[in-house]
Amino acid sequence: MDMIVAYDIADPKRLAKIAKVMKDYGTRVQKSIFEVTARGKVFYQMRQRVEEIIVPQKDGVKYFPLCEKCAGMVEIIGQGIFLDPDQEYYIY
Repeated sequence: MDMIVAYDIADPKRLAKIAKVMKDYGTRVQKSIFEVTARGKVFYQMRQRVEEIIVPQKDGVKYFPLCEKCAGMVEIIGQGIFLDPDQEYYIY
């Protein structure tokens, strides 16, 4: 299933851990938003990993499923990809 995962994590350490988990499953498109393709056991595993980290009273994670038709209707205005400032990059 294609989905958008958005999160708001109160603690910087938990925030970094959630970002690391999400990088295992999808592509970061904004600071706390990932595009993910995860079905069945993979989605369950991802969700379990997230739930082991967050504090539900303080943090929030939302999974927005995208049907094939909806995914094909995505519109991008401006920068189309997120350049992760945590990744290494080279200036030539």
